[in-house]
Amino acid sequence: MKHFVCPVCGEKLIKYEKSLVCSKKHSFDISKEGYVNLFIPKKNSSGNHGDDKLMVRARRDFLNKGYYSPLMQQVCDFVCRYTKSGDVVLDAGCGECWYTSNIQQALETAEIQADIIGVDISKNALAAGAKRNKKLQLAVASVFNIPVENESCQILLNLFAPYSKEETLRVLKKDGIMILVIPLENHLWGLKKAVYPKPYKNEVKSWELDGFTMLEKQEIRSIIHLPCSEDIKNLFAMTPYYYKTGADDQKRLESLTELDTETEFAVIAYRKNI
Repeated sequence: MKHFVCPVCGEKLIKYEKSLVCSKKHSFDISKEGYVNLFIPKKNSSGNHGDDKLMVRARRDFLNKGYYSPLMQQVCDFVCRYTKSGDVVLDAGCGECWYTSNIQQALETAEIQADIIGVDISKNALAAGAKRNKKLQLAVASVFNIPVENESCQILLNLFAPYSKEETLRVLKKDGIMILVIPLENHLWGLKKAVYPKPYKNEVKSWELDGFTMLEKQEIRSIIHLPCSEDIKNLFAMTPYYYKTGADDQKRLESLTELDTETEFAVIAYRKNI
C-alpha cells in the first residue's frame, strides 16, 4: 500500500506492522481482509456509506456469471493498450473489484508490471474486493477526495462511478489517461419494460469533457438471456433502480422467471490535456 496518503494531513503513508502511518503519527489500521479505511465522513453524516451488503452480493453473483464479460474484455484491452510497466492504475469507485481484479490479471498476462489501486466509499464492497484479489491495493475513500498524491497515476478508471473532474485531473499525471464506462440509451431496456408501467430510456450526455481529449470510443451492444429469477433479481439489485422501486413494481420483478434484456455500454479513453 505504498501509494496512499494521509486523508488528514496529506503526508505519505508508510506501512508499519498492521497499520498505515504518516510522519505526523496519524494511523489507519489495515483490516483483516486487507483494505484500509481512509474515508473521513462529514459531521452529522450517517455511519453507512456506499453500497450495502445486499447490493455488493448481488453484483458479485451476477458479474461472476459472465454476463458482462464482453464489457470487461473491452475495458481490459483499453487498459493494456495505454499502460506500461511501472505505471499506477487507479480504479476510482471500484466496487467489489470484479473489473479491477480482471484488469490486474490482464496486465499480468501481458507482462505489464503495474500497481493497481482501488478506492470505493463502501466498506462492504472493499471487503469483498480484498477477498477476491490480494494483489490489489484498496482503500475506503470517496472519489471526491482520493487519498493519493497529485499527478501520481497514469491511468484512472471510472466504471459507472460518480465523476469528479477536479480530483481526476489532480491525481492523473501529465498526459494521463482516463477510461470511462457509461450505460447507453437502451441499457437494460428489457428489464425496465418488465418492471415499470412507464419505463424511460437513459439520457446520454455529450462525450466531450473539459480538461480532456477523447482518444477513442467503443460501443458494446448485446441482448443477454437471464434464465432464472435469481439472476434477474441480482441484476436489478445491483442497479440504482432497486431502492427507488415501489411495491407494485417489485411484485412484477418477483414474478419474472426468465428475461431477455438489452445491454449497451460505451467505453471511452481520454487523455488529460491541462
